[in-house]
Amino acid sequence: MDQAILVSQRLTVLQVLPALESGGVERGTLEVADHLVRQGHRSLVMSAGGRLVERLVGEGSEHFAWPIGRKSPLTLRLIGPLRRFLAEQRVDVLHVRSRLPAWICRLAWQGMPASTRPRLVTTVHGYYSVGAYSAVMTRGEAVIAVSDSIAAYLRANYPACDPATVRVIPRGIDPALYRPGYRPSPQWLDDWRAVWPQFAGKRLLVLAGRITRLKGHHDFIALIAALKASHPDIHGVVVGEADARHLPYLAELQAAAKAQGVADHLTFTGHRGDLREIFSVSALVLSLSTQPEAFGRTVLEALALGVPVVAYAHGGVAELLAAMFPAGRVAPGERAELIETCRRILAGDHRPAPLPDSLELQHMLQDTLATYQELVAAREKGGQLAYAR
Repeated sequence: MDQAILVSQRLTVLQVLPALESGGVERGTLEVADHLVRQGHRSLVMSAGGRLVERLVGEGSEHFAWPIGRKSPLTLRLIGPLRRFLAEQRVDVLHVRSRLPAWICRLAWQGMPASTRPRLVTTVHGYYSVGAYSAVMTRGEAVIAVSDSIAAYLRANYPACDPATVRVIPRGIDPALYRPGYRPSPQWLDDWRAVWPQFAGKRLLVLAGRITRLKGHHDFIALIAALKASHPDIHGVVVGEADARHLPYLAELQAAAKAQGVADHLTFTGHRGDLREIFSVSALVLSLSTQPEAFGRTVLEALALGVPVVAYAHGGVAELLAAMFPAGRVAPGERAELIETCRRILAGDHRPAPLPDSLELQHMLQDTLATYQELVAAREKGGQLAYAR
């Protein structure tokens, strides 16, 4: 069959991840799913479910609620049913985004005839601990790295990963939604002021992310404590939820804020679905992860809105700062440098550079779909990829 016909055929794509609650992996899954539907393909997603399922289904995808990310030996029982599912649904591309689901998917996939099984794609979304368990993410027929930093991590730690299979496809954002000068609706502003009256007349410093030790909350509290005397108009805002396991850590942070005299200068909002609006009314956004992040989507969103970002410059975040806002780079863990950098940014009129084309959402979506199509077309060429990027 002609490759052009294969490339243009209607695909059935199954994306697999643990859950659909919140986070960059989940949002990327929904964006790819929506793009598939808009391009006339069939989009399936398998997860344990969550708050984003309603949006996913509303945009035309199908969701299958399987506990495929559950850390239990019982999850191995899903291998046989998943193998049957892939055959019955005639899945063309199986795209896995997390390690435990990847093992279940790969074991199911390996038991299928090579001539009819789906093409296997993995996305490496993080700096996983190096070892056999994580190596499954490097064993896709195409391996998507979400940044140059992740591609370098794969080269350094997984020499068995064929470089020809690796695609660097950065996460992207929609420049129509994230643009300099964006302002929230009057209704949103009214609601925001009503819920958080303590923000009135304040310049907001925002740290967004789940309430976990890796996100650098203690450094953020120390920053607010150091700045409050010279900048009495600032207020720290921590946006993110603490699941049941991390409630003691949240209490620890609240106690630290009180001990450092900033309890009245710091607000924990819990989960919010309106980060774009929050960033747009902020003076400064922080990213203080103690470990390098694979990409740093919230950093990119804030920069695209024209909001300065100060961040520990490692991993994918360092790449984003180098491209759009070098003035915000801070050596990881250097609190004194962090404080001085924030003081300098707050005292001046610093603005990020425009969003590069390579970091636009459409670029990511097109490259992901092209990878799917390339793999399916390659089946008629002996299973080899048509080309390597």
